[in-house]
Amino acid sequence: THRAPRFIFRFYHQPLLKGTQRGSRIILFGMGFSKMFTWFFITWVCCNLHVSCSQQAESVKQRKPFFERLRRLEEQFRRFQELSLTRLQIISANFNISSSVDLRLQSLAEQSENISATMSRFHTATENDIATLKSWMKKLQKKTKKIDLKLSTWEQVLNERSKQLSKAKKEQSEMMSNLTAAVEGHRERISSLAAGRRKLQKETESLRDEVKRHGLIIARFEERMKSALQNDALSAKSRPVQAAPAIEPRVHRAKPVKAAKQQHTQREGSICNVNSMMHFPNSSIENYASFGKEFSTGLFEITICSWLKTKANYLGTMLSYATEDNDNKLVLHGRNTSKQTTIHFVIGDPAFRELPVRSLLDGRWHHVCIIWSSFEGKYWYYIDRRLAATGSKFQKGYEIPAGGTLIIGQEQDNMGGGFDETESFVGNLAGFTIWNRALSPGEISGITTGKLLPGGQMLTFNDISILNGGVQHYNCTCLEHC
Repeated sequence: THRAPRFIFRFYHQPLLKGTQRGSRIILFGMGFSKMFTWFFITWVCCNLHVSCSQQAESVKQRKPFFERLRRLEEQFRRFQELSLTRLQIISANFNISSSVDLRLQSLAEQSENISATMSRFHTATENDIATLKSWMKKLQKKTKKIDLKLSTWEQVLNERSKQLSKAKKEQSEMMSNLTAAVEGHRERISSLAAGRRKLQKETESLRDEVKRHGLIIARFEERMKSALQNDALSAKSRPVQAAPAIEPRVHRAKPVKAAKQQHTQREGSICNVNSMMHFPNSSIENYASFGKEFSTGLFEITICSWLKTKANYLGTMLSYATEDNDNKLVLHGRNTSKQTTIHFVIGDPAFRELPVRSLLDGRWHHVCIIWSSFEGKYWYYIDRRLAATGSKFQKGYEIPAGGTLIIGQEQDNMGGGFDETESFVGNLAGFTIWNRALSPGEISGITTGKLLPGGQMLTFNDISILNGGVQHYNCTCLEHC
């Protein structure tokens, strides 16, 4: 009777299995065991009652220990029930905890999957960002190299200009010293001239005094002569005297000057700074002109001016400058299209600006000037000394390199060739000039009105070495004779 509770107590004090399945097995086993124990207890009680009934003849002394034992067994059974209920409650609580732990673990697994997915996405994004950063770093390195080259070239240009300015200052100082010496010499001459003038004034005063004195002497002599003539007349009345032939006084006459022959000169035009003209007869890849010399140094500024006249309904390519690495270093590109309104001003392909040309297609002479400066990336476009277009940030800091080929009348796709018939120039060009600096608006106006060309000329039509096709070169000083 005392061993069953101890066995049950030992059984429930064993360590609980982990997981939901072991918890459920323990609960089912506990329930089956309790039922089996109750049936066993009932059969045992019945057997004891049967034995007790068979032993009624025994004494009362033997019955009392039996009832006491039965009462103790009931108390132990009640305690066992309470203990089993508490253990079952603990097992159910552990089962709930294990189920919640499983749910928590499942949620944690899902969160870990999400975290791993986000980490993979973040990893790919970081790899892409690193790749883009590497590409940007390469681009920045290239740009920094270009900037360093430009800065070095600018430093060279500035050093050359500083040297030129120092030379100019020295020349100016020498000229100023020469001018001061010349001014001092002129002052000395002026002082000597002033002294000579004073001497001349004194001499003229003395001459005036002598003239007055001689005038008085002559007046006295005339009076004497008059008195002598009167005396002669009185004596002639007294005796006849042959009259002497009158002597005519000598009269000095100026010889008549012959009228200067008026030379017949040809009427000159109002614009006579053209020097020469080129005629491009038709649209052909064979019609072009090339210069005998090229740009000696790189250009940070350039001015291109020319008179042009075309009877075509489009304006072709006036000039193109190509090098080995780029065939569009400097181009005034035009093309035969149905409705042309602009040409492309290209510096370092693919950068270009559009310039209007509709007013140039009327078959008359027009003066065109294109100016570009690398220091601020500005450009100016003049038609008949009026500003037709301007802009900035156009190839700022760029240098037009030396060592290329300059062609008039065609657009080059490679050095000295690769022409297209639809891009050829048709018409006349006169007074074509290139400067290695940016001309001022006053200088542009002076060229257009026929004044002398400004200094700093780099290339003109006189530097043309080869004429190809039907291109003709005429010498004409004035535009009206071209």
